[in-house]
Amino acid sequence: MNAIELSGVDKTFGKVRALADLTLDVRAGELTALLGPNGAGKTTAISLMLGLAQPTRGSVRVLGEDPRRDAVRTGIGSMPQESAIPQALTVREAVTLFARLYPAPLAVNKALELAQLGDVAGRRAGALSGGQARRLAFALAVVGNPQVLFLDEPTTGMDAGSRQAFWAAVDGLKAAGRTILLTTHYLEEAERTADRVVVMNAGSILADGTPESLRGDVLTSRVRFTSDLVLAELQALPGVEAVSVDSRGHADLQTRQPEEVLRALFARNVAFSELEVGRASLEDAFLSLTATPKPDDTIRA
Repeated sequence: MNAIELSGVDKTFGKVRALADLTLDVRAGELTALLGPNGAGKTTAISLMLGLAQPTRGSVRVLGEDPRRDAVRTGIGSMPQESAIPQALTVREAVTLFARLYPAPLAVNKALELAQLGDVAGRRAGALSGGQARRLAFALAVVGNPQVLFLDEPTTGMDAGSRQAFWAAVDGLKAAGRTILLTTHYLEEAERTADRVVVMNAGSILADGTPESLRGDVLTSRVRFTSDLVLAELQALPGVEAVSVDSRGHADLQTRQPEEVLRALFARNVAFSELEVGRASLEDAFLSLTATPKPDDTIRA
């Protein structure tokens, strides 16, 4: 079953085509990461899913219906990148106010617990730190007990401990059957948490799959070390497909055959240090898919 369905969606603003024949199904109960560079169309697509705008062409359905309908909107929770929270209200007052807007909300204390806000529940919203304000935005997004939850750059401003607790709460919501759509520039978080990754650019979908499958579509390993080898010698190593070298001799090799690279280094008695071998990350796949410019010292073999 799909919780969200976009079919043949175009969205234009004057002469600007923000979305181009976008078709996307988001399955119920999954955490889907929607990624893309700035201007890719993510914000426009989400505004349509939230019922805040209408498509120029095509159809948008959330929970099987038009997301502009009140009955659907009460089943949606949204944690936007920026929230206009009344600064004079305390944390508990703000969460209580939002809870009253929904027919079957979570208990206020439960929402505060999920967002780790119990110790600041009496503090005014205007006195919160940046990370605390993001956690309040999360509490406001979940207090309505939504079936579909949108998270837009959710961990911006959070410290490491708050991020860990936040993702634990999100895991609990997913385990309870909630559908979650995530946008983030922290690609390591998307790689760790998402069941599925959709990459957009120029209003269209470039790739759609699990983090593992997207990584498999690009160079699968990186070999890093420090040596006296010059760029031409590094390029000549077997299986090397891209090389970058900084001014201190730190080499970064991309390859599908890391074993062959290491075998060649040992066979040639190359002196090296600081060796690291790791698989390609979701960030590597993202950069490859969106053709983000590489550093000037990167050479394609």
